[in-house]
Parts: sequence; C-alpha cells; structure tokens
Amino acid sequence: MTTVKTKGLNHLGLSVKNLKQSSAFFTDLLGWEMSGFDESYPRCAVTDGQLRLTLWQVESPDNVAEFARRKHLGLHHLALQIETEQQLNELYLAAKDFAGVEIEFAPELLAGGPRKHMMCAEPGGLRIEFIWPGN
Repeated sequence: MTTVKTKGLNHLGLSVKNLKQSSAFFTDLLGWEMSGFDESYPRCAVTDGQLRLTLWQVESPDNVAEFARRKHLGLHHLALQIETEQQLNELYLAAKDFAGVEIEFAPELLAGGPRKHMMCAEPGGLRIEFIWPGN
C-alpha cells in the first residue's frame, strides 16, 4: 500500500490585478480575515479560518493575459462551500452589487440538485464558485 506523502492544502497562491480590490472581495464581501501583508512584493494572505490564500499583485496589471478556462493551464476556478442555501442567495445579492464583481450565473441547481451553486469573477478576474451542498 502506498503511503500518502502530503496532508491537505497549506495555502493557495493567486496572482491578482489589483491587490486592494481582490483582498477587499475576500475580507469585505466574504468576511475573511487578512492574516498578513507585505508591501515589498506586494502580497497579502487572507483566510476564512480553514483555507488560506496568498494574493500576489501582478507587476503590470494593464498588460496581463486574461484567463480563458479552456485555453490556459492552471486554476480553472476556486470552489468555496457555503453553509446554507439562504447564505448562498444572500451572497449572490451582495456580490452582484460589489464593485468589480462579474456574475457568471446566479444560484442554480447543481447536477439536478439539491445542491446549488453560483459562479462569479472577483474584481481581478479570478473565477470563484460558491456551493451549497444541499444538506
């Protein structure tokens, strides 16, 4: 039997166009906590208490290759679990009015339900899926 050599995700590093806008998406909209900031890179870390993301400011925000999920290697999207269906619906309402967020689709059944999900792009263009597991 093979022994697993890793133990879960320590953190996920994401490059963003605008560190201030992207970190606000996580802290102001989602209620995450900023757990570190380094002006010299610049970068910051945000956490929901279980998952930790490191957000890295790209060098030239006006000169980036926009993400195309069917053409680029790497992150297709980040899927975050939501505790209740009501919270998913409330998040949708808040996200659609949050500066820079683009809604890809509103909450809908996932694979016939009862699970539901929605998809959006945070202000820097990263695709974020929110899933209520339907339990």
